[in-house]
Amino acid sequence: MSKFFDDLKTGLEEAIEIEKGLKKGRSTTFIFEPVKKYTNTEIKAIRNKAGMTQAAFASYLGVSVKTVEAWELGRTHPTGPAFRLINILDEGKEKELSFITKI
Repeated sequence: MSKFFDDLKTGLEEAIEIEKGLKKGRSTTFIFEPVKKYTNTEIKAIRNKAGMTQAAFASYLGVSVKTVEAWELGRTHPTGPAFRLINILDEGKEKELSFITKI
């Protein structure tokens, strides 16, 4: 048979052994750091440090420019996912993200 079939068969046999208790399954544990929250002035400082306009920052975060303006004026605040992306930018780790290309 093919390598794909052999791999599939082996995986299914392993799953059956795990289900019967004959073999121990593998597991992965993830530990997530708490979401860091930033103030309006910190958000603006991070954006400026990154050399981004409000439009570029909004595009990076997937929000509108009006949303970024509201955050920087303290009228509204980002949610968890936006705080995560802001934190990545703050720590200078944005190069690790596949959706960013710096030219």
